[in-house]
Amino acid sequence: MKKFLAPGFALLLVSALFVDPAMAQLISPIDNPAEIGNATQQEASLRAMVLKFVNFFLYFLGLIATVFVIYGGFLYITSQGDDGNVEKAKKILTFAAIGILIILISFALINTLLTAGISQQALT
Repeated sequence: MKKFLAPGFALLLVSALFVDPAMAQLISPIDNPAEIGNATQQEASLRAMVLKFVNFFLYFLGLIATVFVIYGGFLYITSQGDDGNVEKAKKILTFAAIGILIILISFALINTLLTAGISQQALT
């Protein structure tokens, strides 16, 4: 029982980081009820849905890249001077750093484009 207590508590603490609080105070009232079926609101909701999906995907890729950084660092530390393992670890760390850079650039670019209100018609 004791061997499950520490990992269970650690899992509880880590899962507490992913709790998304309800922010009911941020919901703005509808001034004009006739605007509920407006096409611009549907486009905005579609844009918001795409933005949420892309952000989730990029966060997931960032998590994977972070795992590769940890794995490369672990390999580098435990290589014990073996040139093959050192080169493998350096290659993993290099590609993980490049991946994180690409993820950050794409995150900034996509969030800028989608939150600025540029639609697909404006891009073509």
